[in-house]
Amino acid sequence: MTNSSNTSLLDQLAKSFEPKDIESQRYAQWEQAGLFRSGQHVPTADGSSPAFVIQCPPPNVTGTLHMGHAFNQTIMDGLTRYHRMKGFDTAFIPGTDHAGIATQIIVERQLDQQNISRHDLGRERFVEKVWEWKEQSGSAITQQIRRLGSSCDWDREYFTMDENLTRGVAETFVRLYEQGLIYRGKRLVNWDPVLGTAVSDLEVESTEEQGHLWEIRYALTEPTGELTHLVVATTRPETMLGDVALMVHPEDERYQHLIGQSVILPLVGREIPIIADDYVDKDFGTGVVKVTPAHDFNDYAVGERHGLEKISILSLDAKINENAPEKYQGMDRFEARKRIVEDLEAMGALQAVKPHTLMVPRGDRTNTVIEPMLTDQWFVAMSKPAPEGAMNPGKSITDVALEVVANGQVKFVPENWNTTYNQWLNNIQDWCISRQLWWGHQIPAWYAEDGTIIVARNEAEAQEKAKAQGITGELRRDEDVLDTWFSSALVPFTDLGWPEQTPDLAKYLPSSILVTGFDIIFFWVARMVMMSMHMTGQVPFNTVYVHGLVCDMEGKKMSKSRGNTIDPVDLIDGIDLETLVQKRTFGLMNPKQADSIAKRTRKDYPDGVPAYGTDALRFTMAAYATLGRNINFDLKRCEGYRNFNNKLWNATRFVLMNTEADLPFAQPEAAAEYSTVDLWIRSQLQRLIQLVERNFAEYRFDNIANAIYHFVWDEYCDWYLEMAKVQIQQGTPAQRLGTQRTLIEVLETLLRLAHPIIPYITEELWQKVSLIAGKRQVDQEQSISVQAYPEFIEAELNEQAEKQVNELKTQVDAIRALRSEMGLSPSERAPLLAQGDETMLAQHTPYLKALAKLTDVEIHAQLPDLGAPVQVVGTTQLMLHVEVDIEAETARLTKEIDRLTTEIAKANGKLTNASFVERAPAAVVQQERDRLAGFTQTLEKIEQQLLRLRA
Repeated sequence: MTNSSNTSLLDQLAKSFEPKDIESQRYAQWEQAGLFRSGQHVPTADGSSPAFVIQCPPPNVTGTLHMGHAFNQTIMDGLTRYHRMKGFDTAFIPGTDHAGIATQIIVERQLDQQNISRHDLGRERFVEKVWEWKEQSGSAITQQIRRLGSSCDWDREYFTMDENLTRGVAETFVRLYEQGLIYRGKRLVNWDPVLGTAVSDLEVESTEEQGHLWEIRYALTEPTGELTHLVVATTRPETMLGDVALMVHPEDERYQHLIGQSVILPLVGREIPIIADDYVDKDFGTGVVKVTPAHDFNDYAVGERHGLEKISILSLDAKINENAPEKYQGMDRFEARKRIVEDLEAMGALQAVKPHTLMVPRGDRTNTVIEPMLTDQWFVAMSKPAPEGAMNPGKSITDVALEVVANGQVKFVPENWNTTYNQWLNNIQDWCISRQLWWGHQIPAWYAEDGTIIVARNEAEAQEKAKAQGITGELRRDEDVLDTWFSSALVPFTDLGWPEQTPDLAKYLPSSILVTGFDIIFFWVARMVMMSMHMTGQVPFNTVYVHGLVCDMEGKKMSKSRGNTIDPVDLIDGIDLETLVQKRTFGLMNPKQADSIAKRTRKDYPDGVPAYGTDALRFTMAAYATLGRNINFDLKRCEGYRNFNNKLWNATRFVLMNTEADLPFAQPEAAAEYSTVDLWIRSQLQRLIQLVERNFAEYRFDNIANAIYHFVWDEYCDWYLEMAKVQIQQGTPAQRLGTQRTLIEVLETLLRLAHPIIPYITEELWQKVSLIAGKRQVDQEQSISVQAYPEFIEAELNEQAEKQVNELKTQVDAIRALRSEMGLSPSERAPLLAQGDETMLAQHTPYLKALAKLTDVEIHAQLPDLGAPVQVVGTTQLMLHVEVDIEAETARLTKEIDRLTTEIAKANGKLTNASFVERAPAAVVQQERDRLAGFTQTLEKIEQQLLRLRA
């Protein structure tokens, strides 16, 4: 990162900022120099290096990153770079997740296009295919993370199926099994018939749909009087084939005399009992409920309480099985539903069919209707106390996870997520951790020929355990794999070498902060807390920063099916319209949906997406980072922050142009004289540093971005640089030197201050500015990323300078208002007549002339009565001395008064019309009121101006 060329620094800096020219080059230099490795830090005053650790939520190896990742990476890398510059030993640990279900689906779809199924290949060859996909996809993802500028320690990169992490998964499973906290049992689970696997509650999306309620008559075996049957309403008539009872409320007087009797199950002919349970709502429907324990979670619980048989009537591919009457066997569940309804009607057992709105559970991967299915699965006991010898004996893993949040060991930002976390854990069920897939961590359990289960870390250990139990013969390994979230929950410590007690584990656990979206608090955050506390006795992280979702401009969640997703790299590099259309519609099987997405894309991006560069994207994400809120992403914000980068680039060129030849820091400090304006910008800089420091502590990246933007654009560029021109052109050598040093010092500090948010442009500019500032020599390889972060210096605060410059700025604004009021063109100059503090006005005169485009400033004890408008600023009065063509100006003002009078009459006409006020949208009515107020205010000013002109 040297500047060995003999050309000037200004000439080395391109005339305009082109991010593509510097980004790839800079990142390669950072990585090659090893700047992101843990152990690399800025030495603190006492030589210490406290650790700052972030575990990057591992993206799934299922394609490319999305806007949520761009947001996440901006926050994580901003914190990492900030702490690195603050002297912390930073470990920003990247990784990718094998994403069992999602990845297997992708590879199976690829094979489908070749008319090959995974069963054709067999498990071993299929897994090889998935590994091939992982290498391709995982590499693309890590390159995207680099494009986003993330300063990860790539030497620590992991994949959740790496050998060391796999060893940790097996160790955790075995320990939990030996402690009685993992068990195998036949339980009701969410079953995806398309995937052929159990899925968690969190992978099921219930959507409101229009369906039917079928009322079915169940004949009493012993009719009583006129009561010959009971009526049951159901939304899933096919499940009646597995009914084992009817249920009523024990206090329902209509049916108390029937409790203990039985009915005949229609179509099946099986006699089933009538039982009583207070689960029944006696005021809903008929007050009679059918009980199907093998196909409903609530019925399963009832069946457990009453010791009822569980009859499953569906196969794993959701077809009617051998437990149902023969005529329905082999039918798809929905085909069977139609046939069953027809047969019930034919036999007179169908009383009514009514429209009904219901919540339908669908798999988030396949969109198929989920079936509650009775299957053999592995579970983690969430509420069972840990035994003696475990990390937290006598407490369940859920109890411990609740405690560490309650006592502040783990803090949520914002705090309101504590409630969400607690509610979920207080209502948690045992965790089904087995999946009927081929891709993933195969469950470390083996079965002897007699069915004995042997859980071991590997096959050799399983054989030893079998031998010790006197078991001979072949051992068969469980074919299922673990839920992806099981291995992900272990990442905070397995990627640091656990179960071995490594130095990394001692130094980098717990992490400093986890940055994540609220949508995986249950999937991942809570489970990491549980597993880390149970296996290591430590929390996985101290703080959880929870952010919202990145949505489109209309506030809709971004998704491929909606066609509103944006690839962050497309924002960085730019993409033409037709390529964007092709990218968004690629792989869509539904032509109608593809056409809809194409139309929307052409409407939203008629010119494609321009190249904004990484820094503009990161600045946008930081500015959006208001705690806990969803983000409605708007490309215009990117455009604004690209303009900001151009502004910073041009400001640097100006500073180099006015300092490089004189080398101000080669001259003694004593030779410099600092003006009030210099002292003002230095004081403002300290206030900025203080503000940024406070907001980093509070994770308010939006405040940080906005404060830096305001200072650079408004204070430094629009005001100080313009004032500095005056000082350089008109000041003494000492004053000129003071301004040059201030220009450089403030800019160099600003670059360091902004670096965590916009790393590329700040590095590029700092390489030039640091040489002028004396921060490094030409032959020194240094990076801004390992320079000290600016510290607040209270001694540089100067309230007097701030007060005086604020008054100067107010005077300039007042004169500009006068120019506008008098219709002066930007190029037209005029003299100013001023009354007020003569000393202060004399000091301000050079700046007023330059910034307000004046020919001169004349100071008077009393302003002459010229009929011209006057601006009052504190005790100062300001008036432009402009020769006015009274006749022409009178005509112009009269014409404007007529126009405004007409507009006021129109607005009043609308607002006095009761129909308009009552029927128009409130925003439209308010807009009309605002217009009326504006016209009225302007009219008053022009009438006063006309009176002065005629006086």
